[in-house]
Amino acid sequence: MPRPSASRDTRPGRAATARHNGRVRINPSILAADFVNMQSELGRIADADFAHVDVMDNHFVPNLTFGPQMVGRIQDTSPVPLDVHLMISDPERWAPGYAELGAASVTFHIEAATDPVWLARRLREIGARAGVAVKPGTPIEPVLEMLDEFDQVLVMTVEPGFGGQSFMPETMPKLALLASEVRRRGSSVWLQVDGGITETTIVQAAEAGADTFVAGSSVFGAEHPGLAIARLREAAIAHSHAR
Repeated sequence: MPRPSASRDTRPGRAATARHNGRVRINPSILAADFVNMQSELGRIADADFAHVDVMDNHFVPNLTFGPQMVGRIQDTSPVPLDVHLMISDPERWAPGYAELGAASVTFHIEAATDPVWLARRLREIGARAGVAVKPGTPIEPVLEMLDEFDQVLVMTVEPGFGGQSFMPETMPKLALLASEVRRRGSSVWLQVDGGITETTIVQAAEAGADTFVAGSSVFGAEHPGLAIARLREAAIAHSHAR
């Protein structure tokens, strides 16, 4: 397929991800935020590592959320870097544009990509971290074969497409297998989980090997999101694998 061209983004702030190299990262999902007051909502998560932005196209998943214009405005106003999760078809066409907007991390779904290695390399070339996501029912073995091409692997702990779902513990063996391979290789790839993350389920995910956690309702639904982030971080650190 023809490859979209993209100019390199040299705006300041792209190196901001260098600050976020700790053992545990908490990325609140703005899917649970008040869309009408987005700038204010972003300010409530200034203590987070990244803001997780779910882009849905009503094709790959049966829901429609943000597009490039909205993500660009979020990028302009967010106090923390953006962790963009593309639940869309044809990511080879669209994903580079989100990296060009200045997103620190761009994750696409392995199920939607026709050339995941090319796309990961393109995202890195533009200046973003390259992530790949797998649905609960997708085997992890194909990702292991190309693991070095990615900066982050996202193991979905709910079916993608809607917020507020319950955590699926049956995804933990897959995460544990991935974490074991990462440790065996001495890889620096981040292992992310997304879906139903609370102070209780974050323990299961951390014990299985995750180090990057997307939390929506448990952060934005709290009276004090900063405190909720701190408690999630504390619970994850207490049960995480040192890598």
